[in-house]
Amino acid sequence: MSSTLETHAAVPESPRDLALFLAIISPDRQRRIAASGALARCGNVHTRDIEADAATLEEVRDRLGRSFDGVLIDLDGDPRRALALVEGLCIDSSLIVMVFSSRSDPELMLHAMRAGAREFFVAPFNHDAVARALQWVSAHRRPDPTQKRANGRLHIFFGSKGGVGVTTLATNFAVALATQSRQSTLLIDLNLLLGDAALNLGIRANHSVANALQIASQLDANLLNSFLVRHPSGLSVLAAPAELPNFVPSGAEIGKLLAVARHQFDNIVIDAGKKIDLRQMHLFIASATAYLVTQVGIPELRNANRLIAQFSADNSPRLEIVINRYQSRFLGLTDEHLAKALTRPVQWKIPNDFKAVSAMQSNGKPLVQLDSPIAAVLRKMADAACAPPIPTESKPPKAAAVTEFRIPWRAARGANAEGTLAATARAR
Repeated sequence: MSSTLETHAAVPESPRDLALFLAIISPDRQRRIAASGALARCGNVHTRDIEADAATLEEVRDRLGRSFDGVLIDLDGDPRRALALVEGLCIDSSLIVMVFSSRSDPELMLHAMRAGAREFFVAPFNHDAVARALQWVSAHRRPDPTQKRANGRLHIFFGSKGGVGVTTLATNFAVALATQSRQSTLLIDLNLLLGDAALNLGIRANHSVANALQIASQLDANLLNSFLVRHPSGLSVLAAPAELPNFVPSGAEIGKLLAVARHQFDNIVIDAGKKIDLRQMHLFIASATAYLVTQVGIPELRNANRLIAQFSADNSPRLEIVINRYQSRFLGLTDEHLAKALTRPVQWKIPNDFKAVSAMQSNGKPLVQLDSPIAAVLRKMADAACAPPIPTESKPPKAAAVTEFRIPWRAARGANAEGTLAATARAR
């Protein structure tokens, strides 16, 4: 049976207003009507129904085009086929994909989530649940395609020391950003020697960032796309090379890669590993956000203090401090001690959960797709990254003053033994 198309409201050909435009895909006409009615009762929603018995992914994608904000897919007719459609749409477009079923089946919910579905509804539809979901869709729908594309935002993760967890945070932040923003997102693993972002995500890459950098002078969008691998979340990944490269990229080559990527993607997340001399890599433009990952340890805090001092120039990006594997009473340090040691407050504290991180590294399933304290913080980071910047008053830079501070810490050899660390900080 050939697919048919039923239109409940005209789909706009001009820039969109405040209405939501959603497609409903189901092989059952009565279920499509019921779903359409549930959506319509929640506000200014226009729907188009697609009978999906014979529709392929390519046919559905062609019919949806660029006019829809989201799609609601019925899982009950042929769950395996429906989930394949969910995954295909999540990977190949920026549509917000939701699903529904008459069964409240935890296993089916898990498969739908892993395929990329944003919401799972149980029929008959709960009005409040649908209303909340549509409110989220309205806030996160993709930009009007008639608007001119701006250069994508850079999010750079780097560490104060090797082993502080930069790759774990960068990869999971990138998945959260791709999922929650519904914008095109690229993760670049710039840890050329020992990068393992692809391994953390459970994907294999035939090409790497080394391929792109070696032909940087000829690099364009088509060539860059040929080097990428897709994660089921919709995230694009430019992996680190599987073998040690025999060249060191120049700042100009990295700059060209980022220029091409920013023209093509809304968000670019950089796993820079442990890079002390980042300014020479053309990463730190003023519009970027840099995430300095450190831990509550004397060497890590000392290195972080020195790296923070590099961000005093006017053209530096916004710097956010991330304490990984955070334990509130580790070494007896308070938030005030940390702020003094780092010369600025800590924006993010990632809880210590060795078991969850080890499981992710073993099975390749991102932490942010599961419920855990780490996932909750990373989702908040992604939401904050999607928010428009808050304008700040421009102030002339102050002359750097050198001060000395001391951090109390509890020695490992005894609960009553204490020592001090003298360190030099740049006060602003």
